[in-house]
Amino acid sequence: MNDEPSARDPIAEDARIDALEARLKAAREREEERNRPSGTASVGADENSRLASKVLSDLIGGIGGGALVGWVIDRFAGTSPWGLLVVMFLGIIVAFRNIIRISSRPPD
Repeated sequence: MNDEPSARDPIAEDARIDALEARLKAAREREEERNRPSGTASVGADENSRLASKVLSDLIGGIGGGALVGWVIDRFAGTSPWGLLVVMFLGIIVAFRNIIRISSRPPD
């Protein structure tokens, strides 16, 4: 019906266009491979949640433990509220020191 070749036929004969299409296809495959979720992502999330739990327990333990020990000292020595405040402050310092040590540890 129409004797003219389609516009697509001359493009297929050009080697530069074919090479470009091959490079684009390879780039798309690499990008899909890079963006594909892997099984190691959940391992990293587990490690992060473990570290978060350790930081939280250090912080709560430092404050709570310091408050408890300070309260006991105040109760028996009659130094209220100074024993509680001093020992709780020391507990906070120890908790932050542990958190800094955890955060500065290189990843495994």
